[in-house]
Amino acid sequence: MKRFSQLFNELDASTATTAKVQALKRYFAQASDADAAWAVYFLAGGKPRQVVPTGVLRTLACARAGIADWLFEECYQAVGDLAETIAHVLPPATSPSDISLAVWVEERLLNLRELSPEEQAARIAGYWDELDPSGRFLLTKLIGGGFRVGVSKLLVQRALAEHAGMDAKLVAQRMMGFTDKTARPSGDAFRQLLSKEATANTDSGQPYPFFLAHAVEGVHDSFHARLGPPDDWIVEWKYDGIRAQIVKRAGQVWIWSRGEELMTERFPEVVALAEPLPDGTVLDGEILVWKGDAPAPFALLQQRIGRKLLTKKVLADAPVTFMAYDLLEWQGDDVRSWPQSKRREQLEAIVQATGIEPMLLSPMVSGPTWSDLATLREQSRERGVEGFMLKHREARYGTGRTKAEGTWWKWKIDPLSVDAILIYAQAGHGRRASVYTDYTFAVWNRTPRDAAEAHAVVEAIAAKRPADPEGLQLVPFAKAYSGLTDEEFREIDRVIRQTTLEKFGPVRSVKPSLVFELGFEGINRSTRHKSGIAVRFPRMLRIRHDKPLHEADTLQTLELLLGGR
Repeated sequence: MKRFSQLFNELDASTATTAKVQALKRYFAQASDADAAWAVYFLAGGKPRQVVPTGVLRTLACARAGIADWLFEECYQAVGDLAETIAHVLPPATSPSDISLAVWVEERLLNLRELSPEEQAARIAGYWDELDPSGRFLLTKLIGGGFRVGVSKLLVQRALAEHAGMDAKLVAQRMMGFTDKTARPSGDAFRQLLSKEATANTDSGQPYPFFLAHAVEGVHDSFHARLGPPDDWIVEWKYDGIRAQIVKRAGQVWIWSRGEELMTERFPEVVALAEPLPDGTVLDGEILVWKGDAPAPFALLQQRIGRKLLTKKVLADAPVTFMAYDLLEWQGDDVRSWPQSKRREQLEAIVQATGIEPMLLSPMVSGPTWSDLATLREQSRERGVEGFMLKHREARYGTGRTKAEGTWWKWKIDPLSVDAILIYAQAGHGRRASVYTDYTFAVWNRTPRDAAEAHAVVEAIAAKRPADPEGLQLVPFAKAYSGLTDEEFREIDRVIRQTTLEKFGPVRSVKPSLVFELGFEGINRSTRHKSGIAVRFPRMLRIRHDKPLHEADTLQTLELLLGGR
């Protein structure tokens, strides 16, 4: 644990890619295979299951530090991170140890969940007493299931490849599934990951690393000069579903998400669709809820994802299909190096030969000019899609978001947007832990008659008077924490501190005074929200200093964006 916490501190202290890679290589050179396996799991995005509620950790930390809960809360508000706060308030360790990371996880942490609350508290208190503040911070993160570090999976793969003298693309391929929740890191798994003799297991369900697209910037008038003629590209609609790979080998079907989660049991319809595929076939595509001849909103698919029990009603209300758009393996051979056009031709032949219904083949779109395609792209929302995918006909299937092997672009439609009012704020995390960056926004329940009526509502909020159920109100509808610069966040932070009305734990209610333009990718009805509406991927586009509060948007504006949904 001591060595892993040192690595964490090195990674957290640097923003230089080279320094992070060197720190990782030093760790892999010194750590045991079992420790390295768990380090790779955590650093590459593996999510340890929460074994003890954070409230229990907080109460235990107060008791061990001999401080009141209100004082811990004040410390937490200053620090902005629960694990870091606990690490700071605890008394110095009296029984230091140097137990390995693998032993900590396998023999200590994973067993905590099965213990009584009293035994959990006793053991955690003893564990804290063996560690310095850095070790306590990491241990608490792992116990609470909130471990994060400023290093990408690609960087971990690069460091492993340099450490072992291997091709980074091969390491990336072998790491697929390494962080799945059903996986158990081990020394053997780590040695297999870096073995130069290891060969692919044709009977396994291991997928390939996903190839990701870049967002194309600028107006379409410049595309011909930058991208060449449209004929050089395969143009497809961009669907909003779950990116997935279907793996068919040895008579079995596996379904993997882009997040490297094995989802086979969640989508029995997709498994049935894939059964006719020949062994040695891997398809890339999108899982969608499909109704009639169009995709349903992502919110319906999201409801399906959250269900543990797939009843007949769930399957009938949210029927899924698979939209295939690429071929990665054929007859057991890796075909990612084939040109995009050849992979597409073979994919069409496979779908036609197997007669897979209702598996869908992503339709290609054509137009003589980029201007013609831009006109077609305007149909995106009525078709239930996000815009276009542009794939160069000669592109190979790469790894991650890179242009080294091929080129994919996503040409998305502009986001929907409304002007909304800031009403709540919460501090961020990490380097933004001391700045209020996470905001809740509201719209009017109807259009204010004038500025005076809106001002009266604001003054009533400031005086903490209850809202008039029949009158003008502000209705919360979205949360956002991205889109502004650091300087803009600091500017808003000052306003929030000056206009705070109440504190609810880490959340502050503020006197409404600022309007923001919020952008989002989609909008749907929701029974879980007071507004009756949920938006997808909200972010702040700009601060509207030019817009008075009474000109902010209303629920009726959102209803218009919903259309007939």
